[in-house]
Amino acid sequence: MKMLQGTLFVALLGFLASAATGSKDFLPFDCNEIYCHDNTSLSGLYTIFPGDPTTPLQVYCDMHTDGGGWTVFLQRMDGTESFYRPWSHYKAGFGNMAGEYWLGLENILLLTLRKENGLRVDMEDWEGGKADAKYSSFSIDTEVDGDSLTFHNNMKFSTFDRDQDTWSGNCAKTYLGAFWNKNCHYANPTGLYAPRACDDKCRRFLEIVEGL
Repeated sequence: MKMLQGTLFVALLGFLASAATGSKDFLPFDCNEIYCHDNTSLSGLYTIFPGDPTTPLQVYCDMHTDGGGWTVFLQRMDGTESFYRPWSHYKAGFGNMAGEYWLGLENILLLTLRKENGLRVDMEDWEGGKADAKYSSFSIDTEVDGDSLTFHNNMKFSTFDRDQDTWSGNCAKTYLGAFWNKNCHYANPTGLYAPRACDDKCRRFLEIVEGL
């Protein structure tokens, strides 16, 4: 019997393509510009330039799901990467683009500064059940500000060493995962990755994988 794995992919789609997509010196801002430039592009690793031409950024682009052009900023598939990390790691980004990774708050900020973006979450549980959620608008502000995501609307990003939630305790430390926590969360996509036999510390990850 094949053992299935819980997977989670969170991605952005920039709504407006740059006028430079037809240029011979094409420096794509995001995955959507790559797709608009060549709609035969396959899903995989690409280099984009959300900051300036001298600061390339490697990302995974989903060119298949829901019309293609999605820039994936959170990917979990096998539990090989620890997501219980300090603020500095979540700010800069970590992991392996070919496997599990977090793109980094600084890079996500660059992607949302110059474009309006939609957000898509794709999930699969350990039995192969699939679900997805789509949000029409997603953006984050600078380090001292907040962001949006339904229940987490206007909450600041919290890690175990930088508690910015509204709870009397520390959500990130208690549930072992950083996020835009409130008090504490309905979903914890960076929480402990574990199969169904787990305690409350990993249950919130299971809930988002199972589509709540």
